[in-house]
Parts: sequence; structure tokens; C-alpha cells
Amino acid sequence: MPDVMMSDRRASPRYALALGAEVTDLAASTKLTGRTSDVSRTGCYIDTLNPLPRGSEVHVRLQNEKEFFEANARIMYVSPKLGMGVMFGADIPAEQLAILDRWLAAGGKPLR
Repeated sequence: MPDVMMSDRRASPRYALALGAEVTDLAASTKLTGRTSDVSRTGCYIDTLNPLPRGSEVHVRLQNEKEFFEANARIMYVSPKLGMGVMFGADIPAEQLAILDRWLAAGGKPLR
């Protein structure tokens, strides 16, 4: 049942998109790497063995080939030893949103 409630709260469709991810905890300057399993215009899920705590303010850097998308974000939920759900901040520069939109448009059909 929680999956249904989670998907009902999503503001944007998710796309199966595997991108390299670097996440920096803004409070502790801790960096970790992972890989996205799904991405939307408002956030993503990052597969990583050591997710940061829920509520952490972070900087996310996603890589698709030689291009990068960067945004500040917040960890919204954690799956211990599996990964974390990240919500991007509202202050994403237009040029960064254009990169993300292009990746999503090329990403195929939205996940349900």
C-alpha cells in the first residue's frame, strides 16, 4: 500500500534513467556516489549502499555521458543499504532544467 500512496504524491512522471550520481551532504561535506534508477523533473531515486539520513540537505550532480545536471535537494526517504529518494529544490537554474528536460524526453515512457 505505501507504494500507491507514494506514487499519488508525485508531482512529475518518473522515467527509468540510469545516470551516474554524486551526492554531497551540505552540512558535513560528505560525498557519496551512486546511480539513479528513476528520474523526474522534481527528483530521483539514487541506488547507494550508504544513503544519507532523511531530511539531509544535499547537492546532487547527475552525469549522462559528458553532460552534467546539478541541483540542491533534500533526502525525502531512505531504504537502508539500498538507496534514497531525493527531491530537487525549487531554485534550479533554467539551463540546468533544460538539460534535465532533454534527458527525460530521450528517456522513453514514464514509469507507472
